Amino acid sequence: MDYIANKNRYKTMPYNKCGKWGLKLPAISLGLWHNFGGIDNFENSREILHKAFDLGITHFDLANNYGPPPGSAEENFGKILKTDFKTYRDELVISSKAGYLMWDGPYGEWGSRKYLLASLDQSLKKMGLEYVDIFYSHRPDHNTPLEETMMALDQAVRSGKTLYVGISNYPADLAQEASKILKELGTPCLIHQPRYSMFERWIEDGLLNVLEEEGIGCIPYSPLAQGLLTDKYLDGIPEGSRATRGIFLKEEHVNSAHKKVVALNELAKKRGQSLAQMALAWVLKDKRITSVLIGASSARQIEDNVATLANLHFKEGELKSIEEILA
Repeated sequence: MDYIANKNRYKTMPYNKCGKWGLKLPAISLGLWHNFGGIDNFENSREILHKAFDLGITHFDLANNYGPPPGSAEENFGKILKTDFKTYRDELVISSKAGYLMWDGPYGEWGSRKYLLASLDQSLKKMGLEYVDIFYSHRPDHNTPLEETMMALDQAVRSGKTLYVGISNYPADLAQEASKILKELGTPCLIHQPRYSMFERWIEDGLLNVLEEEGIGCIPYSPLAQGLLTDKYLDGIPEGSRATRGIFLKEEHVNSAHKKVVALNELAKKRGQSLAQMALAWVLKDKRITSVLIGASSARQIEDNVATLANLHFKEGELKSIEEILA
C-alpha cells in the first residue's frame, strides 16, 4: 500500500530557525545512526520514518558510516525515500556527514578535500539524491588545515550537491575559526551538531556562546546519553541492551550514574513526564538549541519522544533540583 502522509502533520510540531538563517528545523529531528542499517529490520525502519513524518519530523539526519555495515543506513533510507517519500522530497531536510572511517587507505576518513567530496558523491548515489540539504564535516582533523576542510564544504555548495554546510564535534575555538573561514569563502556555517545531554555538558563552556555570536544553529545528538536517560536502566542492566554490548555505553557508566538516573526519574514523574521526555525538554529549554536529534527503535518511541513537546517549561525549582542531582 502506498504511503500517504498524515494531512495534519504540521499542526503541532514547532519549527525553529537555524541560528540567524532562514532554514527551519523541527524541534525534534530523527537521526539514523542506529536501527536503519543492513542488519536491522527494514520494515521497522520504514515504519519509524513514516511515523516521524506523520508527526511533523521533517529532518532526517544521516552520515556516510551509519549502519552497520557502514553505508547501509543511507542505502536503506534511499530505498524508502524512492518508494515512499519521493513526492515529499521538498518537504524534507536530509543531511549527511563525513569524517570518520569509511574505506581503506589514507583517503578514507578525516577532513581532506579528496575524502569529503568523494564521500558526498557516494552518499548521494546511495540515497538516490541530486543533493542533500546539509552536509557536515563530522569531526575536526588536526592533520589537515582547517582551510582545506572548509574549502571542501564551500565547493560542495557551489557544485550544487548540498544547500547548506555544518560542522560536528568541533570545540569552541575551532568552531569559531571554521565559521570565520566559511564566511570569507561566502558559504556561511549553518549549524553545529555536538553531543549534549544532562550527563555531557561540554558545549556550555563556550561553544554555545560562539554559536550564538556567529548566528549558527545547534542540533545536539545523544540527548538521552545512549539510553541512560530513559527508564531502561532504572532496575539494572537488561540483557541485550546497548550497555551489555559495551561499545558506546558501558556497564560502568550505567552503574556510576544509577542514583542520579533514579532521582531524575522521580522528578520527571512529578512533571507528568517520562525521564526521556524530561531529558529532551531539558536540552530544548535553551533558546540557542534549534532542534534535538533522537534515535528510535520503534514507531512507539517516536510518539513518546514527540509527546515531550506538550511540556517544555521548567519551574525554577525544578531546574535547581536537576542541578543538585547532577552535581
